[in-house]
Amino acid sequence: MENPKIVKQASEYVFRLFKEKLSRKLVYHNFKHTLETVSEAEELGRLSQLPEDELQDLVLAAWLHDTGYVNTYADHEAASIDIATAWLRTHQYPEARIARICRLIEATRHGQEPQGLLQELLVDADMANIGKETFFATAELLRVEWEIFQDRSFSDQEWAQFQMDFLLSTTFYTNQAQRKFAGQLGINIQEQRQRLNKENEKKKKQEKKHHKTLAQPKRGIETMFRNTYRTHLSLSAIADNKANMMISLNAIIMSVIITYLSAKSSVIGVEFTQHRTLIVPIGTLLLTTLGSVIFAIISAQPEVTSLPFKKNKINTRKVNLLFFGNFTNLTLDDFQNGMHEIMRDKKSLYNNMITDIYYLGEVLDRKYKILRISYTIFMVGLVLTVVSFGVAIASY
Repeated sequence: MENPKIVKQASEYVFRLFKEKLSRKLVYHNFKHTLETVSEAEELGRLSQLPEDELQDLVLAAWLHDTGYVNTYADHEAASIDIATAWLRTHQYPEARIARICRLIEATRHGQEPQGLLQELLVDADMANIGKETFFATAELLRVEWEIFQDRSFSDQEWAQFQMDFLLSTTFYTNQAQRKFAGQLGINIQEQRQRLNKENEKKKKQEKKHHKTLAQPKRGIETMFRNTYRTHLSLSAIADNKANMMISLNAIIMSVIITYLSAKSSVIGVEFTQHRTLIVPIGTLLLTTLGSVIFAIISAQPEVTSLPFKKNKINTRKVNLLFFGNFTNLTLDDFQNGMHEIMRDKKSLYNNMITDIYYLGEVLDRKYKILRISYTIFMVGLVLTVVSFGVAIASY
C-alpha cells in the first residue's frame, strides 16, 4: 500500500472507538468482525492485483465500514460514512478518495448492488463468513444481536429456514472470492439443509405431542429450583429482619433525643441550654439516626417487579406468568391459556422459573445495597458523634 501509516492509524482509531463506545451487546458486528473483513478485503484485493491506491482505499473502507454501529443500529452505513469522512479529513486525505471510500461503505448496505470491482471486493469480504467453517457459530451471534436490537425472534425451525434461504440467495461477486469460498459455501449449504430437515422433523413431533405432553422436570432440576427459591426467601427474610432492627434502634434513639431536647424545664434541658457546645454531637447523632432509618425503611419497602408485554400477544417464554406482578395485568382467560401453555412446554416452564429467580435476585441485591448504606451511615455517624462529643467535653 502507498501509505501503510494511515492504515495503521485507522486500525488504532477503530479499535479505540469500539472499545470506548461500541455496545457490548453487539456480539456479531464488533471489532472481531471488522478485523476479519479487513483481512479478507486485503487478501482479495491483492489477488485481484489492485493498484496500491485502490488497495489502500479498499482496506480503509473495510476498517471504517461498521463504525456507525457506535451511534445507531438502523442505517448504520450512513453513520459510518459520516464518521469515516470526518476522520479522513482530519488526516488530510484527498477528497476524491474519501468519496470513493464512502461509496464502498454504502455498497455494504443490505440489498445494495455493488458497482465496480472495488465495491464487489468489499461486499465479498464483508460476507466471507458464509464461506467459512465458522459460519454456524457466528450466525448464532447475529441471531442474538437481532433479538436485542431489532426485536426479531426466531424459533429454531424458523432460523434454520431463514439461514437456508439466505445461503441459497447469496453469491460472491468476484472470481477471487468464488475460488476461495465456494467450496466451503457448498458444504455449509448441505449442512444447513440437514439442520433444516432435523428442525422440520422435530417440529412435527412437537406438534403431535403438544396437546398430550406436560412438562416433566427431572428430580435434580426440581431440587435446584426448590433450593434456589428457599435460599432467596431466607435471604429476603434476613434482610427484612436487619432493616426492622435498624428501624427500631434508630427510632428509639431519635425519640429519646427529641424527648430530652423538648424537656426545657428538665435538668437536662437546663444543662443543654448552658452548654451549647453539645449541640454538635447531639445534632450529629440525630442526623445519623434519621439518615440510617430512612435507608432502612426504603430497604424494607415491598418491591414488585414485572416485565412489559402486550396483552394481546403473550410470549410465555419471555413473560413471567408465575409472578403476581405480571399475571394480575391479564384477564382470567389469558392467564389460564398462558399457564396451560407453560405446562405443555418445558422450555416455557423453565424460562418462567428462571425469570422469577432473576428478579428475586434483583430485589435482594437492591435490599442489601440499601441496607448496607443504612448500616454504614449508622456506624460512621456514631464515630463522628463520639469524636464531636469528646471535642465538646475537651473544650468545656
